[in-house]
Amino acid sequence: MVKDKDKTKEQLVNELAELRRRTAELERSDTQHKRAEEAMGESEASYRSLVESARDVIFTISTEGTITSLNPAFETITGWSRDEWLGKNFKSLFHPDDLPFIKEIYQCILKGEIPSPNIELRILSKSGEYVMMEYSIKPQTQNGKAVGAFGIARDITERRRSEDQIREQATFLRKEIIERKQVETQIREQAALLDKAQDAIIVRDFDHCLIYWNKGAERLYGWTAEETIGKNTNELLYKEESPRLIEAQKSVMAKGEWTGELHQVTKDSKDIDVESRWTLVRDNRGKQKSILIINTDITEKKKLEAQFLRAQRMESIGTLAGGIAHDLNNVLTPIMLSLQMLNEKLKDEQGQKLLAILETNAQRGANLVKQVMSFARGIEGERNVLQATSIITEIVKIANGTFPKYIEIRTDVQKDIWAISGDATQLHQVLMNLCVNARDAMQFSGILSISAENFLVDENFARMNIDAKAGPYIVISVSDTGTGIPPKILDRIFEPFFTTKEHGKGTGLGLSTALAIVKSHSGFINVYSEVGKGTSFKVYFPATTTSETQKAEEQLLELVTGHGELILVVEDEASISEITSSTLEAHGYKVITAEDGTQAVALYAQNMDKIKVTLMDMMMPVMDGQTSSRAIRRISPEAKIIAVSGLTDEDRLAKVADYSNAFLPKPYNATRLLKTIHEVLSAE
Repeated sequence: MVKDKDKTKEQLVNELAELRRRTAELERSDTQHKRAEEAMGESEASYRSLVESARDVIFTISTEGTITSLNPAFETITGWSRDEWLGKNFKSLFHPDDLPFIKEIYQCILKGEIPSPNIELRILSKSGEYVMMEYSIKPQTQNGKAVGAFGIARDITERRRSEDQIREQATFLRKEIIERKQVETQIREQAALLDKAQDAIIVRDFDHCLIYWNKGAERLYGWTAEETIGKNTNELLYKEESPRLIEAQKSVMAKGEWTGELHQVTKDSKDIDVESRWTLVRDNRGKQKSILIINTDITEKKKLEAQFLRAQRMESIGTLAGGIAHDLNNVLTPIMLSLQMLNEKLKDEQGQKLLAILETNAQRGANLVKQVMSFARGIEGERNVLQATSIITEIVKIANGTFPKYIEIRTDVQKDIWAISGDATQLHQVLMNLCVNARDAMQFSGILSISAENFLVDENFARMNIDAKAGPYIVISVSDTGTGIPPKILDRIFEPFFTTKEHGKGTGLGLSTALAIVKSHSGFINVYSEVGKGTSFKVYFPATTTSETQKAEEQLLELVTGHGELILVVEDEASISEITSSTLEAHGYKVITAEDGTQAVALYAQNMDKIKVTLMDMMMPVMDGQTSSRAIRRISPEAKIIAVSGLTDEDRLAKVADYSNAFLPKPYNATRLLKTIHEVLSAE
């Protein structure tokens, strides 16, 4: 019994302890709850303070679309008070065009889904303008069910305005870049077209400074655009400021344009003539900007015009001479007849002597008239197929019998010489006149050389000779080692009655008659002379067409070509230098040119490792070909040199062998030029 009572007491103690423990827990829990309520209150106050002070709009919306809360930022951004919109449907705030998208977003929220972030929508401000806002919205859920939406909206109006400005600027810049590229493309296309032009196109400012220089200018003058841009035009292209240049500069400024001919120089100091057209260029506002110059090379045209005018002058003189000869015949005829009658009546010695003198001089006058008629009318005569060998043989026979013994006569006729069609008597007269002139040029000693060979005239050669046509010719050369012809009178030697011989020793009709006969045979004459060294006349006659000549013409199509070897062409005659260079370039060679010996030696020294062959004209100003060749050989003893000359006597050829590898006689065609270079390059 006692034990049960004790047990009950023990139980009571335990229950009391448990009660106390639970009471303590309740007290502790109540304290924690109070603390939690206090913390929650503090957190809610912090949250409310954060919401109230935020610059972005913070809002909540019910599932029906009613606005349930708005922070003060809403009033700042939109101008509306919160009370004006709390409890109202949010859709009325947005731009009508954005409503379909808003409906789609809200449907997503009602499903408890989170829409895409950074949604941009336009909200109506109290002023009636729309403000662009960027939204971030999340659904509010309770027990897994959506009970509304919570969102934050930021005013991005200024940002969008800045972005729009940036986009506009970017669009403007892109447009400008596109337009600039289009302009640059047009400029490049125009420049490409200008570069294809054969004419030299130049633009310079009013201080003569070069602004533009096309490929045509590079080809004509030899300077590249890089070498000329920024340089003074007058210093570059003119030796001196001529009256014509001064006229061009004044006229283009006064009238806006000028056209005329100007004399200029190239990079190689070669003289050229150009037809120049100047135009004043203005900018969009009409202000004078620059001068456009277009130059056309007319150097060869001027030379051809000079030849043509000379031919016309010769024709006019011929017509005049023909008329005079006709009148002289009328005067001489009664004299000759009277002499015959007086010869029968005057039998005394004195009378017979006077009559002999009269008859001799009358006959001389008749022969003179005959020469004039030959020159003036180009006596046709009878045409037959002839061999040059027989005519040369006859001439040599006469020369050996009549010329002084101190003159040595040499001949060299090609074995398979082609035939020609002509009048034997007239051709005999041509060669005899040339031989007599050669004799008179050698007063005390000398060598008269007569040679004949086959020659193919190609298109390049024909360009250098106005009377030549492409095809087979034979060329008969009459050369002497006499006094030579001064350059200043070389162009006049074929004029009728022009002579350098003493009075009474020459009529001045020998060469003019020879030229008239040669032209009547469709031929032409070239002359090469060097004062103190001699003269060479080369007479060209068209060869008659045979199987041999046809075969020779076909050989023109089988020319030996180069493989990029550099050739130095030294020639003071611009037309010969130009055509020689174009021929070599057209057949695989590279070319640099010099117009005198000094320039040739300088160019060789600069390019000695590249130049494979030097084509050296023997007769040049400043330094002749022989001296230049020896100077080049001193620079490089192994230098390959081809001597070029129109004088071909054997003594000269022997001297050439001392300082050159081969000899190329002028004039030469493409076949002979290319063959000679090929042989020199191929030789060990």
